[in-house]
Amino acid sequence: LIMVQKLLVLSALQTAVAQQSGSQTQEAHPSLSYSECDASGCQSKPGKVTIDSNWRWTHGTGGTNNCYTGNAWDTTLCPDPATCTKNCVIEGAGAEYENTYGVHASGNELSLGFVTQGPYSRNVGSRNYLMDTESTYKLFKLKNKEFTYTVDDSNLDCGLNGALYFVQMEADGGAGKYGNAGAKYGLGYCDAQCPSDLKFINGEANSDGWKPSATDPNAGNGKYGSCCTEIDIWEANKISSAFTLHACDVEEQTRCEGSDCGNGSDRFKSVCDRNGCDMQSHRLGEEKFFGPGSGFQVDSTQPITVTTQFITDDNTDSGKLVEVKQFYTQNGKI
Repeated sequence: LIMVQKLLVLSALQTAVAQQSGSQTQEAHPSLSYSECDASGCQSKPGKVTIDSNWRWTHGTGGTNNCYTGNAWDTTLCPDPATCTKNCVIEGAGAEYENTYGVHASGNELSLGFVTQGPYSRNVGSRNYLMDTESTYKLFKLKNKEFTYTVDDSNLDCGLNGALYFVQMEADGGAGKYGNAGAKYGLGYCDAQCPSDLKFINGEANSDGWKPSATDPNAGNGKYGSCCTEIDIWEANKISSAFTLHACDVEEQTRCEGSDCGNGSDRFKSVCDRNGCDMQSHRLGEEKFFGPGSGFQVDSTQPITVTTQFITDDNTDSGKLVEVKQFYTQNGKI
C-alpha cells in the first residue's frame, strides 16, 4: 500500500543535558528535488528528506539497549525525564529509510509505504520533512505564492489519510535553542493538535507521566504537547479529501501542558484551533466532486495535480493573507 506525499514544511530554554544523536548508524537523507517557478520559468532545486525522530530507534548512550520499546519507556534508563534525556539517543537512518520505513525517493517523487515489514520490526506509517540543508528544514514563505504538487492516493482506502501539510517548526529543529540533535534527525515537530505522543520535546524526553496507548502498540502520550500553526493543504484517501487551516494563539513552536494542549474534554481550551477552518466538498453538498471513477469531477483513481494559492490583500508578499484557493487538475482540465 503506497501513500504518495511530497513533503511537509516546516519550530524548543537550554537544558543541562539535551537530547542527542547516536553513532550506530550514519544518517543518509534520501534526495528529493523540487522546483521554484516565476514568470521566466521553473528551476529545479536539490533537496532531501528526513524522517521524524518519533520513528527512529531510541537507545542507551554507548550501547544498544532500547530506551523505548513498543509503547513504553525503559524504567531503568528512564526513571525521570532528565535522566532519560542523558541516557538516551536517537539513531540515524541509512538503508532503513527503504528497508524499515518504506520511504522511497527518486528525482522529484516520494512514495511512502503504509505498512513495511523490516528486518527487525513492522513499521506503520511515517512522517517526513523536506530539507534545505543537511541540518535545516526547508521553510516556505507562502503569502502571494502558490504551491503545486501531484499526488496519487488511488490505493488509500477508508480510514487512511495521506497528508501533506505545513507546520511552524524551527528551521533547525530546535538545535539552537535546546542543543538537541536538530532537524537532521527529525526533531522539533509541532502542529495544531499539540501532540503529546512525541518522545522528545524541547530537547527533553517526554517520559514524565507517559501513558501507553490502549489501542496502539507503538504509541503513548506524555505530560507535554508541542503546539504551532498548521496548514493542511491535503488530507485524503481515494474516497474523500479536505484542506484545513488551523490558527494558534502562540506564534512559534511552544511546549504545552494541561488544558493549553486541549486534551480530552478541554479540546476547545487549547492555544490552537484543533478543529480548524476546513473545506470538504461532500459535506458541503458537492457529492460528485471527488471520488473514485469517471462519475466524479476529480477521479481519485488517477494522479491529481493540486495547486494552492495564498492570496494577500494587496497582492504582495508582505500583505495580509485574506484568502486561500485550491485548484485540481487532471488530464489538462481544471
